Amino acid sequence: MDTAEDGLPLPERYWAILTLVIGIVVSVLDSAMANIALPTIAKEIGVSATQSIWVINAYQLAVVIALLPLASVGDIFGYRRIYTIGLAVFTIAALVSALSHSLAMLAIGRVLQGLGAAGVMSVHIALVRFTYPRRQLGRGIAVTAVAVSISSAASPSIASAILAIASWPWLFAINVPIGIVTFLMALRLLPQTPASTHRFDLASAVLSAFAFALLISGINGIGHGQVVLYIVIELAGAISVGYLLVRRQGSLSLPLLPVDLFKIPVFTLSVVASISTFVAQGIMFVTLPFYFQDTLGRSQVETGLLMTPWPIMVAMIAPIAGRLADRYPAGILGGIGLCALSLGFVLVAALPAYPGAADIVWRMAICGFGFGFFQSPNNRAIIVSAPRERSGGAGAIQSTARLLGQTIGAALVALIFGFAGPSGGTGPTIAIFSAAIFSALAMIASVCRLLNFVRLPRSSHRTDSAVPDQPHDRDAVRSPH
Repeated sequence: MDTAEDGLPLPERYWAILTLVIGIVVSVLDSAMANIALPTIAKEIGVSATQSIWVINAYQLAVVIALLPLASVGDIFGYRRIYTIGLAVFTIAALVSALSHSLAMLAIGRVLQGLGAAGVMSVHIALVRFTYPRRQLGRGIAVTAVAVSISSAASPSIASAILAIASWPWLFAINVPIGIVTFLMALRLLPQTPASTHRFDLASAVLSAFAFALLISGINGIGHGQVVLYIVIELAGAISVGYLLVRRQGSLSLPLLPVDLFKIPVFTLSVVASISTFVAQGIMFVTLPFYFQDTLGRSQVETGLLMTPWPIMVAMIAPIAGRLADRYPAGILGGIGLCALSLGFVLVAALPAYPGAADIVWRMAICGFGFGFFQSPNNRAIIVSAPRERSGGAGAIQSTARLLGQTIGAALVALIFGFAGPSGGTGPTIAIFSAAIFSALAMIASVCRLLNFVRLPRSSHRTDSAVPDQPHDRDAVRSPH
């Protein structure tokens, strides 16, 4: 199937976006469902709880390490090729994980799953850009934003449902038939994208892998009580290797780490807003179970139900925000959403000692409204502020921002709980107020996109390769090229 000049025609467009949604949903779900089964996995394969954490870390590190290199490969060889290869690797690795009887084999399977998921995550937004017409791009991004948000929030419930009727290997085995069907759909339904004459820079890929591996390991070490000296060494190493990586990218025409895109103010501000918002989300999703159960005295089942209004509201609001994003600046829409999100966090933290279910539900709904109203316009701003041929790099930065933000958020909760305790009200309350602060910082970054220096003059006439592909977009900016 050849790429349409301005997206795919109907109904091909709907089939393509369905394929992209299924791929990203299984990738996001798989990154979270294994958390629920860790105690059972540790017991059955005979390892300690600390050792079993590698089931999670192996997947997370593989995804973060591979995102930018695979996005660069997608820019060079075509996004559909990377997406289908990623699906194939993910599916085979899911079978390896399901058949594992030792921690070593399971860790290998999880690393391979992470690499496959990185192939999907690194190019899925770029493929959305080639699937939807420019005037409707916000709608397409909203669909994937809803899918990511709901699957991330619903993963504990889905994992619990699977474990209620089957053993832990089925958490991975269930991905095999889904992966096979999605792979076949991708081969037939996803758009072809143009290849590039640039060469892949292996040295940059190695530097990127080390920089992000050390960064994530250092962040996780802060939250899990690692020896301070080790944390300092890891973070110092991440900064040093990252500096070398950035220096190398300046001499490349197609950099693996798209540092040139950060010269675009709206791109940088959108990424900063994304990281800050996902830090807030990561804090909340880790904190709320402790807050509801230990502080408010709710059961585990009640906790799941009380968290449900968040993803439901995101599902309702994100498509509306996506449509609005095709007409109004992301700075305004994101600012409104983040203002609501910050307010929702403060209201949750200020709950009375014995709140009714309705008191909690409407506050969680405000959080979901704010998050959904921000995410679609912001994702759209990240992707359209980059030149069309750099969609892979821009999409990988968006996925990296989400994973990095969530990792920082979880580490901050562990750090706060270590000082203030997870129960009794103090620790969770401090964490929730911290989430409100990060959300407010994101709101400032979002509103800054409205300043005149990030707008493209109306009289400018350039091609798609030089400017964002929305000539009327008020968030558009000059390309560094």
